[in-house]
Amino acid sequence: MDLCAIDILDMRNKLLTILGLIGFGLLGRLLPHIPNSTPMSAVALRAGRDLGRIWAVVIPLSAMLIVDAVIGFYDWRILTSVYVSFALIGMVGYSMRFVRVWGMGGVVCGSSFGFFLITNFAVWLFSPWYAKTLAGLLYCYGLGFPFFLSMLAGDILYTALLFGAFDYVRARTHVRAACARG
Repeated sequence: MDLCAIDILDMRNKLLTILGLIGFGLLGRLLPHIPNSTPMSAVALRAGRDLGRIWAVVIPLSAMLIVDAVIGFYDWRILTSVYVSFALIGMVGYSMRFVRVWGMGGVVCGSSFGFFLITNFAVWLFSPWYAKTLAGLLYCYGLGFPFFLSMLAGDILYTALLFGAFDYVRARTHVRAACARG
């Protein structure tokens, strides 16, 4: 196999990965799910790890924008905190290239916790529902805690599924390629 054929295969695999991650994010948000339990963190982490910094932001935010255009947008100030959180999670995914499998649990949990802190702070700051005091902020975090738990559970499950599925396909592809070169 010549180098041009390998480049075309690499480009095809990258395109399939991009479309697969966006599609997974779309389905995960559009299909019925437990509140806050979607694959968006897993998508951001995988995009960052496999495709680089730019795709770590573009892929999850593309999926978010498409779904939000379908289901409706809400307060842009709070929505911005959600988008920024997923962009940051994508950047964390980019740094995962250096993380061993045992460290991934900490990365996933930290990503969920960071999302919780950022988005609930924005809800407290920009919504009229909470007093703009420390007690109001703590109340906001307290009410958001069940959503954090469902997000954490979803992030752990989806990340394990997504990373496991991608690694399985990659391993099978490498085995087939090695056999073809034989």
